[in-house]
Amino acid sequence: MTVMTESVKFERVGDISCTVGEGPLWSAREGAWYWVDIPAKTIWRVDAATMAPRFWSTPEMPACLALTTSGGMIAGMETGVYSVMLEEEETASILKLDAPAELGRGMRFNDGRCDRQGRFWSGTMVMDNPNGSPNGHLYRFSTADGMSAPIVSNLITQNGLAWSPDGRTMYLSDSHASSQLIWAFDYDGDTGTPSNRRVFVDLNGYAGRPDGAAIDVDGCYWICGNDAGVIHRFTPQGKLDRTIAVPMAKPSMCAFGGPNMDQLLVASIAAGAPEGDALAGATVIVQVGVQGFPETPFKD
Repeated sequence: MTVMTESVKFERVGDISCTVGEGPLWSAREGAWYWVDIPAKTIWRVDAATMAPRFWSTPEMPACLALTTSGGMIAGMETGVYSVMLEEEETASILKLDAPAELGRGMRFNDGRCDRQGRFWSGTMVMDNPNGSPNGHLYRFSTADGMSAPIVSNLITQNGLAWSPDGRTMYLSDSHASSQLIWAFDYDGDTGTPSNRRVFVDLNGYAGRPDGAAIDVDGCYWICGNDAGVIHRFTPQGKLDRTIAVPMAKPSMCAFGGPNMDQLLVASIAAGAPEGDALAGATVIVQVGVQGFPETPFKD
């Protein structure tokens, strides 16, 4: 069955344009959206009621964010996983929590989020990687156990990390052009262990490269089709059932949120966008008529 690309309503979030917008995140306790601009070393926040923006500069590049149970924030950055404090001024202070031994010069963390038990997961990548060096790894971090050894290795551009609503399936992608695969794993929430890795979707057969992802209440997996200006929705069985057009060519990651968890915030990338992409780097709120599953905060 052919799935037609849908046009949906969207609202641009201010006039913010990011070189590499990533890591959108909804904070229900604040009624606000967060996301990052990686090379600009910036964390953005927009109040959902007033749409008033704020930003904080960070000492090194932030790539992914998660809220914490204590009311703070945790981030995967260039040299490790950090606790992030957003000060009254426009500068964030950071405290290093841990770092993997394999995180070498010229690398950084990339996509990340918490599992349903509140452990923080993120993967690493080589920043200047035209040849597709598979030196990235996926790690698990918790307050009790610290940083794990590499759990998934040989990743070029780790992305697409997500968990099913019941936490029993973990998803992971590699968005590099030479891969473009999305995998599913069985997930043991008690031990934080993925197993039975298998190809969930080979996105080489669809528009775009698999970038950041989100999960809805039906357990469907929403993945940004970078370079193609779309977001795909796959059922838990790996069947494509919706493709949503977005107004920028390089959507990077999406996140559900809003007061009813029925809005999809989509970040995007200006770097390398095609000429004429007027909204390259913009962040937009898309109405997709589906509720998302809330993110679990990091248990600190």
